[in-house]
Amino acid sequence: MHLRQSKLIELQDVTVAYDNRTALSHIDLSIDEGDFVAVTGPNGGGKTTLLKVILRLIEPTSGTVAFRSRGEVVKRLKMGYLPQKNVIDSRFPITVEDVVLSGLLGERSLMRRFTREETSRAEAMLELVGMDDRRKSPIGALSGGQLQRTLLGRALIANPEVLVLDEPLSYIDKHFEAKLYDIIAAYAPLSTLILV
Repeated sequence: MHLRQSKLIELQDVTVAYDNRTALSHIDLSIDEGDFVAVTGPNGGGKTTLLKVILRLIEPTSGTVAFRSRGEVVKRLKMGYLPQKNVIDSRFPITVEDVVLSGLLGERSLMRRFTREETSRAEAMLELVGMDDRRKSPIGALSGGQLQRTLLGRALIANPEVLVLDEPLSYIDKHFEAKLYDIIAAYAPLSTLILV
């Protein structure tokens, strides 16, 4: 017996234009709960723009983006995002552990300290992504691959409903590549995955 999946994300007639250039034109896309969606295309083809529209980091020039939870329209979904290129200023005085914990900020007030349970979650995530030995290192001291693994920990820590991975192998060394595939496989049954 096949269970009907519920619609989670729906884009209707989405166009994004900026700098006198159209990045996306009249895109219709429906993503169901539990889907594993792969987005492919050439460099400059609008893949990252599409992800940013889904994440609501940019608004479409025209068209609509709707999220649903249990069949009801909602304002947002819990999403984890691993960007294509590191978007953290390496001069910013923040540690690896702080970056991973920042993935929980959507669940809590900025004014209170992290709980013991939250720091335990961060410790487990740092171990999962192989950064537990660098937890107190400033991000400016990390290689590109170490920063990418740290950002993966930030994307995963809140157990997102939707996990968005924009070229997750960027900067990752061959040793961690197999581990990354294992992590994605482990999250696939728990989350909706969108992968470029």
